[in-house]
Amino acid sequence: MARLLVLVFVVLSAIPAAGQNWPQFRGTRGGVAADDLRLPDTWSTTENIAWSLNLPGRSWSSPVVWGNHVFVVSAINSKEPTPTLNAVGTYLARSLGGPMTGADISKPVDEYRWVLYDVDFQTGQVTWERVVHAAVPLQPVHQKNSFASETPVTDGERVYVYLGYVGLFAFDMSGKPVWSKPMPAMRMRTGWGPAASPVLHNGRLYIVNDNEERAFIAAFDAKTGTELWRTEREAEGSNWSSPFVWDNEQRTEIVTSGTKGVRSYDTSGRLLWQLAGMTSIHAVTPIASHGLLYVSSGYFPDSKRPTYAIRPGASGDISLKGEERSNAFVAWSNPTLASAYPSPMVVGDQYYTLMDRGFVTSNDPRTGEEIFGRQRIAVDGGTFTASPWSYNGKLFAMSEDGVTFVMQAGKAFKVLGRNSLDEMTLATPAVANGSLIIRTATKLYRVARR
Repeated sequence: MARLLVLVFVVLSAIPAAGQNWPQFRGTRGGVAADDLRLPDTWSTTENIAWSLNLPGRSWSSPVVWGNHVFVVSAINSKEPTPTLNAVGTYLARSLGGPMTGADISKPVDEYRWVLYDVDFQTGQVTWERVVHAAVPLQPVHQKNSFASETPVTDGERVYVYLGYVGLFAFDMSGKPVWSKPMPAMRMRTGWGPAASPVLHNGRLYIVNDNEERAFIAAFDAKTGTELWRTEREAEGSNWSSPFVWDNEQRTEIVTSGTKGVRSYDTSGRLLWQLAGMTSIHAVTPIASHGLLYVSSGYFPDSKRPTYAIRPGASGDISLKGEERSNAFVAWSNPTLASAYPSPMVVGDQYYTLMDRGFVTSNDPRTGEEIFGRQRIAVDGGTFTASPWSYNGKLFAMSEDGVTFVMQAGKAFKVLGRNSLDEMTLATPAVANGSLIIRTATKLYRVARR
């Protein structure tokens, strides 16, 4: 009987479970994965590693998973395919004590190849790779960004790649190009480069391109690539937040957040409502839970770093006035709760914020009431760009040094352990089919219990 049970476990572990795909940035539940006893709590470069794959280029696009397909994008310098990555440390030193300068900007002179990889989930071997585009990038990039920071999205029939430097592309699951929409690279604030990922909903792809020339949101037919509509985002500048599809009890909304405020559109591109009061630089992606939408903006040099919880059905301008903390459509707000880079997460009845400088807070997602204030993850925890994730009653936060801190989910803050991959990363992992897919500076790992 014992041998039979072991055999059944092994067979089931090799079969991707239904509903456990990870088709887009942060999955379909804002970083919260389905509980699965196969998912690991501990790992290192040798422990609980199903496989690792060397990836050329320097890119922070997150992996996505569908069945046996792991998709990841990289931008590869033709003359230096494995560049050194010490420039980010320079940025961090400045971010803690001084302003960013032109020294943080990389101006390309060599040709780059933007490559989409399909990696076999079971073996870690590259099934196929396709060059999406090859050219000298027409715009520079910040050293903390990359020429391929946007995460692809898939529906199991095709995989869609949007790159602010290149355009929008679709491939079938065997790697055959289906359609393409080349787009010009728009000028971004101070040459920092784009990073907003696409989203997919009911056969439509939505992209947001907030830049210094002509910001817009647009919808495309996923099967044909036909542009269905485009709405100009007047007076908006550069932002790095991905759009969010909010399916609420009243309607479907495409929510965007940026420096000028939060704007929500219907599926035909008509503006539904807007909310002012964000920080001067914006990168956090919205989430939804408990019937509410959560938007936050926390660029750390700004004195106001707000989080808002918004009820469905809003219209017009719902901005707070004066010292207001709520109104008819803002259920609650907090002026200093938000993080600069990691997006928040709701696990059960707790709203968690991971601060880029290594603190975690928790609030009631319905009322905003504090459950616990700022808790330092570790004295030597470093800084955080990747967004947190959760499964099996635990929270996970990965630092820019590639160290993942494991914390218990609940009203009492407690760090349970740490797992190091000994390499820098800014990419948010994927959780699928009983495994954790992590991208570091040079590698792609599949982490799973042995």
